[in-house]
Amino acid sequence: MHLKYLLTMICLIMLAGCGHQPVKKTTITVSAAASLKDALGDIKKNYEKIHPNINIVYNFGASGTLSNQIQAGAPADLFFSASTKDMTKLTAGGDIKQEDSTPLLKNRLVIISSKKLTSPADLTDSAVNKIAVGTPETVPAGMYAKSALTHLHLWSQLQPKIVYTKDVRQVLTYVESGNVDAGIVYLTDALTSKSARLTLADNLHEPIVYPLGIVRATKHRQAAHDFYQYMQSAHSKKVYQSYGFTVQ
Repeated sequence: MHLKYLLTMICLIMLAGCGHQPVKKTTITVSAAASLKDALGDIKKNYEKIHPNINIVYNFGASGTLSNQIQAGAPADLFFSASTKDMTKLTAGGDIKQEDSTPLLKNRLVIISSKKLTSPADLTDSAVNKIAVGTPETVPAGMYAKSALTHLHLWSQLQPKIVYTKDVRQVLTYVESGNVDAGIVYLTDALTSKSARLTLADNLHEPIVYPLGIVRATKHRQAAHDFYQYMQSAHSKKVYQSYGFTVQ
């Protein structure tokens, strides 16, 4: 009788222990443009609150660098680019299916500076010694900046002043720290800065569009798809708008 009682107690203890086993979380990795950092931080908090079994991890950087990483096989479930060029490169190469991507946001280009500027031509003034710009080959903001300054016939003239950066957030940091006198960033970045800003005309560069896509090699397709849908939800769109993005 004692043995039967003891076995029953052991079984009950084992069952109770099983009931307290931690739920294994699924980690979703999102490679995203640096300019999305603040908005996606809020979206992560919102999503994880209602999906406690999901852990969202971001890999922020220049869209060109991130797309190269994905092409090279770096682990990523979703890609949120600051340019259609980098998304097209991945859809053309088969890394993201065309039907698994969508244009989601728009942005604008802005000059921020510690100096008072009335026009882009003021960048040629002797008071402006250094101008931070994202490396055009890998940083979409730098690509758009080069296009705008080229259209204004200023790019060649400003070459001696240009300081290239790894992403658009580094441009912001350089201007805010006083390491440079001016920089070209997105409107969404400029809104977080105390520097004076001058918005560049949209017709000086191609449209600044942010496409979102599911990486074909994801090992968590359903979880990635669910978050992909949430990032396009009305709730998420309000978050983007609060940071200055225009929703497509």
